[in-house]
Formats: sequence, structure tokens, C-alpha cells
Amino acid sequence: MPPVTQGWIGIGKVRAREAGDAVEITIDGLTTQAKYYKPLVYEFMRKEWQSRPSYGDYTVEILMEHVGDPPWMDLDNLAKALLDAIKGYLFHDDAQVARLLVERREGERERITIRAFPRQVPQS
Repeated sequence: MPPVTQGWIGIGKVRAREAGDAVEITIDGLTTQAKYYKPLVYEFMRKEWQSRPSYGDYTVEILMEHVGDPPWMDLDNLAKALLDAIKGYLFHDDAQVARLLVERREGERERITIRAFPRQVPQS
């Protein structure tokens, strides 16, 4: 059975949805200032997001898509700002992030996508 995907929440620069166990967040547009994203996503989560944070280990995947030359931005700073913005809403503390993938690549439009889901521990 495929994972159940909910519709998108939000109508501005930030939108989110649940897809099975995962939460996907998209942010339209790019800026070179990583600190810009923290209050933007935080405000969205505070005003629009309804679910409670969970315990346990998480995997977080962050994808920055750009058109043309990539923006001059450190991906580690972007990751830290975004993790700070979603902690307390998706998970209690960013120390719960057991796997973090941050990637920059050329895309069809400028946006950032965050995907967070409980980490699956391999069965032995």
C-alpha cells in the first residue's frame, strides 16, 4: 500500500504536507542569507502546523535547487537554520537528527525542500 499523502498546507513562500511518516516542507525562492530562512519557516510552523513533535531518531534531507549559478551560501549554515526552525514542531531537539543529507543541485526553479522522517533501524 503506498504511503498516504495529505494536501499541501500554506499559500505563501512556505508550504508543507505529510506523506506517510515523512513531512515535506518547500520554500520558494533563494537568498544568500541562510539566517533569512529560520524566522520564515519558524513562523509557518508556529501558525500553520498542527501535529506534535515526536521522540526518536530522525533522518532529515535538505535540497537546495537553483537555476543558473548556485548562490554563494554555506550549506552547513542553511542546514543549521532550518533545523532550528523545525525543532519543537517535527521533533523535540535537533540532537534527534541521526542522519542529515544536505544537497545543492540545479533545478527547474529556485526552492528549498526539507524532508524529515523517523529513522528506520535495519532489522538484524
